[in-house]
Amino acid sequence: MKPVEYQNILIIKPGAIGDLLQLTPAIRALHGKYPQARISVLVSSAATAALFQHNPHVHETIVFDKRGAHRSPLALAKLWLQLYRARYDLVVNYQRSNLKAWFLILSALPCRVLVYHKARGRTVHAVLNHIETLAPLGIDPAKVDQHLEFEPGEDAVRFAADLFASSGLAGRPVVALNPGASNRIKCWSPRRFARLGDRLAVELGAGVVIVGGADERDLAEAIVSRMKSPVLDLVGKTTLLQLGAVLQRCTTIVTGDTGPLHMATSVGTPVVALFGAINPERTGPVGEGHRVIRHPEVACVPCVADRCVNPVTMECMKKITVEEVFNVVEEMVKGRRG
Repeated sequence: MKPVEYQNILIIKPGAIGDLLQLTPAIRALHGKYPQARISVLVSSAATAALFQHNPHVHETIVFDKRGAHRSPLALAKLWLQLYRARYDLVVNYQRSNLKAWFLILSALPCRVLVYHKARGRTVHAVLNHIETLAPLGIDPAKVDQHLEFEPGEDAVRFAADLFASSGLAGRPVVALNPGASNRIKCWSPRRFARLGDRLAVELGAGVVIVGGADERDLAEAIVSRMKSPVLDLVGKTTLLQLGAVLQRCTTIVTGDTGPLHMATSVGTPVVALFGAINPERTGPVGEGHRVIRHPEVACVPCVADRCVNPVTMECMKKITVEEVFNVVEEMVKGRRG
């Protein structure tokens, strides 16, 4: 029987930054399998839609804001009608627990629907897990290039170049510090970030940039107030495209398990990833040249709890010292200079 050549594909993933970037190898694989198909991605906000603005494999992004613009039945019905009129012949649902997403899928029926299942009883990286969903289409997960993909665009690249020039960072090694995460139990101490930043500036002559979202301003202020060296605070002051371009110009980034980690790998910047309880084999940096600092000897590691239950609160993060992080960053900076 002749295989079906899908022409209009909808991918559903109303997730966070890292989730979406980890989906880009699967999108690229779909495009490779069906180069003539139109691929649309349904996301949860206009901000995260920007991640695909310059992606050559994505034709359209559709915003499904279930807690905001589409909270009312009328708004949800309008979105349903929009999807119905699009006439998709293949839907890939990466948000299987979202009931409203299933309601939207009904608009595309009759069509083929593939559903993502998170790996159970085995450890597999989220990127590969996403690609495995496409196996019924004849896509071999083992043969798919797993590098993440994010293109900031010309305007953002120009913004970053001008920013580095005006801030005295051009021509110097620049280290980004990303203190935030989706849950504060994943965060390294601002006091230690500040000590690291000062050592990077004084001992390596590096420029230091703090990055993150607007809801992480308290962390940025805690770092800036403790640092003696100059620092460029960009927390909450850039778009995602601009942040991607800034990270693209950095020598490396020191970060926890969060979106900017995956943004950095997507634009080719080496990452120093600070992992506490979460297993980096599932959500760590993808590709070569990255380093993960972790202390698996802590009794409760790994865990996926929303709050720390260790008698020594956040022991897994406290075990990570400024000295060991500095040594890894120093090695990276000298390697890039070489």
